[in-house]
Amino acid sequence: MPEGDTVWQAARRLHVALAGRVLTRSDLRVPRFATADLTGRTVLDVTPRGKHLLTRIEGGLTLHSHLKMDGSWKVFANGRRWTGGPSHQIRAILGNTDLTAVGYRLPVLELIRTPDEQRVVGHLGPDLLGPDWDPQQALANLLADPARPLGEALLDQRNLAGIGNVYKSELCFLLGVTPWLPVGALPADRAAKLPELARKLLEANRERPVRTTTGRRGQDLFVYGRAPRPCLRCRTSIRVAEQGDGSRERPTYWCPSCQTGPAPSASRSSRTPRRTTN
Repeated sequence: MPEGDTVWQAARRLHVALAGRVLTRSDLRVPRFATADLTGRTVLDVTPRGKHLLTRIEGGLTLHSHLKMDGSWKVFANGRRWTGGPSHQIRAILGNTDLTAVGYRLPVLELIRTPDEQRVVGHLGPDLLGPDWDPQQALANLLADPARPLGEALLDQRNLAGIGNVYKSELCFLLGVTPWLPVGALPADRAAKLPELARKLLEANRERPVRTTTGRRGQDLFVYGRAPRPCLRCRTSIRVAEQGDGSRERPTYWCPSCQTGPAPSASRSSRTPRRTTN
């Protein structure tokens, strides 16, 4: 599931493969930009912004993409077979004389003017893995709506950028509160450490092929995806239910013993929540 650390890794792969190189192949397979030809232009850099990718190209252009739930960018040496999925799922191809970057299942792909980047990422809060990180501002954003459930506030990229459903569940576990606890009810000492705890988790995982929050080999996550297995701390069965604002429901995991605060009743929780977009 792409979250801030996954997007950071994708940006690094793309930057290493493309930055400073002239494009010899360009194919954007979305109707609005299907006729755009970027060949002959140099890729300047690839920058992550929260869950967004900004590929800046000579001539004042930026290719903006978002992975959401299933999207991915793969890099292949020229002449090698592409293995990211069937060809009908390819949305973008950017290549140079040695390497080709292929974007699969990209739900967001648009070519914009570089000065207009703020139009697509200007709404984002401080980036957990970016140079603009500001823990005080992130906390102020979260606390601005004290009645909002913590899980929903953490997923709102306008508050802080980079947290997805995995880190939402894991952060709430590490803070010892349920994702349904109103932000304003979070004890002050735990609220104060929340932004840097979130940054620490993403920083620790941005270089790792397998995400972990526990530091235990073979037991990578405390709660996410673990229902109904026992909690790694107290052995109580992990529970799962969907959480959202009514427009998008997301599977949310918690330990009913280690985490305090409101939570769905046992009859409303589910062990097989439906899949949702991120």
